[in-house]
Amino acid sequence: MIDLSHVTLTFPDGASRVTAIDDASLRVEAGSTAGVTGPSGSGKSSLLAVASTLITPDRGTVTIDGVETTDLSLTEKAELRRTKIGLVFQQSNLLGSLTAYEQLLVMNELTTDPKRRAERHATRERAAELLDAVGLAGDRDKRPAQLSGGQRQRVNIARALMHRPSVLIVDEPTSALDQERGGQIVDLLLRLTEENHTATILVTHDQRILPRLTSAHRMVDGRLRALSASDR
Repeated sequence: MIDLSHVTLTFPDGASRVTAIDDASLRVEAGSTAGVTGPSGSGKSSLLAVASTLITPDRGTVTIDGVETTDLSLTEKAELRRTKIGLVFQQSNLLGSLTAYEQLLVMNELTTDPKRRAERHATRERAAELLDAVGLAGDRDKRPAQLSGGQRQRVNIARALMHRPSVLIVDEPTSALDQERGGQIVDLLLRLTEENHTATILVTHDQRILPRLTSAHRMVDGRLRALSASDR
């Protein structure tokens, strides 16, 4: 579960400050997906940065699995991201020299937990299971240049789930894909959210997918409001 409560974020702008997020609240339960849409520059990226603990808001709180994160140290936030938060970026950002399978294995090296680093057999099994779950079991030995855009995004999603995060932050996962492949990625995210019991925040410009999500929200000038079923 992730709960953003009355979050406000500002940035310096000369002698004054500009408001990126204006008293926004958003709660997402495990196994559900909240969509956030809105025009460019409305604050969506800032909202994701706050939700993923990369930026601390001026006011308000961000709670993940009962842990209030805004007062954590940088080290504590980094460890929280390694254990509780999965990030799916707009671009897959895969390492060109690694196979799809190796992209997932390397995630285990980011943990500071010596026990998890020692569990290499379980890590290999987890990577194989996730590649199978995203439909890439037969492509595990291919490098990014040998994969289509949709396949690279599938690896991106599988990689984000390697450490069994309770929160999944997804930024425009279909922007570089055609309608058919984009639809397949959304199908995949919704299925994996339910199967893995993650609380997923999905930023998208594609209005067509909003009716399929657990909840939908629109952000304009930093203000977030929930959309009714008739507004989607």
